[in-house]
Amino acid sequence: MGKIRIGLVEDEVIIADDLQALLVGLGYDCADPCGTYEEAIEMLETCKPELAILDINIGSKRDGIDVAKYIRANFDIPFIFLTASSDVNTVARARETLPNAYLVKPFQKEDLYTAIEVAVYNFNHQNKVVVPDATKAAGRQVRDSLFIKEGDYFHKVRFDDILYLSSEHVYVTVHTEKRKYLVRSSMQEFLEGFDASQFIRVHRSYVVNINKVEKINTSTILLPQQLEVPLSKNCREELLKSLHVI
Repeated sequence: MGKIRIGLVEDEVIIADDLQALLVGLGYDCADPCGTYEEAIEMLETCKPELAILDINIGSKRDGIDVAKYIRANFDIPFIFLTASSDVNTVARARETLPNAYLVKPFQKEDLYTAIEVAVYNFNHQNKVVVPDATKAAGRQVRDSLFIKEGDYFHKVRFDDILYLSSEHVYVTVHTEKRKYLVRSSMQEFLEGFDASQFIRVHRSYVVNINKVEKINTSTILLPQQLEVPLSKNCREELLKSLHVI
């Protein structure tokens, strides 16, 4: 395997140079450090790192947490926060971006190595989803399944077996009658592979398979196994139309 390519965001020049030398000494390929939000975005776009190490407090109006948000929105790579700040507000802001590790300065070389290796391993083995391309399906006119990766295997999940989808931050949980699957994706991106006439958004964070709906009231949908899903006022009319209730 080739060296892991790392993007480093650190605004203190001496620390940045030391970190770069440390990373190279550990066997990684490290891009030149950058110290501002704008430099970090340029580095991400041009160097295409496989992992980013982000100092939170950098010398620009936007900080390392803003860089993390950009990564979550535009790249499929893990990132690690390095910071001297462990106050409640900083940790709360950082936590919302779902970092793959969080190291508080000062730290040991072994801590950095462990954080990188664990972050990359876990990221590569997390659940991913593949929706078969109907145009390449040898004449099949209907896609009836998607594949979700867990570890080394892709698991086939039939659309008709899905009860509902729920989302939180950049993760979607696929709920079936037998089990759940966690996928790193936004709900909007995930729904691109679904039949919009079958899977209807009923809440900002929920989408249901209308074929599984058993009961509806003003604020709740009842699914098999006594599962309840919230129904927002704005989505209720569209759901009722899809079910030909109104």
